[in-house]
Amino acid sequence: MTDWKAAEPGGVQDPSKALDEALASFQQEAKKLGELTKLWQEGETTVRAKDHSLEMTFDGRGELTGLTFNSSKYRKLPPAQLASVILETYRAGRAKAMQEASKVMAGSEIPGVDFDGLLTGKVKPDEVIGSLMVPMKEMFDSFGLDLDFPITDGDGKERRRG
Repeated sequence: MTDWKAAEPGGVQDPSKALDEALASFQQEAKKLGELTKLWQEGETTVRAKDHSLEMTFDGRGELTGLTFNSSKYRKLPPAQLASVILETYRAGRAKAMQEASKVMAGSEIPGVDFDGLLTGKVKPDEVIGSLMVPMKEMFDSFGLDLDFPITDGDGKERRRG
């Protein structure tokens, strides 16, 4: 991630170089967010219970979308054991789906971005893009340059800086 403090007046880094690095970083993070969005829309993870009695399918966000009982084996299980198999398989499938999302976002280190919230759907991807823009816009402000675009949150409301 770009060291914005070094680009401020009196800092060590050349502002032009800082801008180039910031734009490259922004593009890289925006690409990852695009890949994450595609995974959320199209991704699918299927896991099978250890005893092969059932399998579960999860969407790209890790939400359960399907449950299939593979044989009549589940009917012979005591209710407590069946419940345990269902929960164990659910947890394994959800974790696997979340791992896929984590792989997409690997290496992202954006201050103020809640990746757990992003991966669980509590934070919208466009809010992350706004978070990416805040430090860059603040750096421009410190040079007396006013960027001619607002930074908005997921609801389209302008975010306050600082």
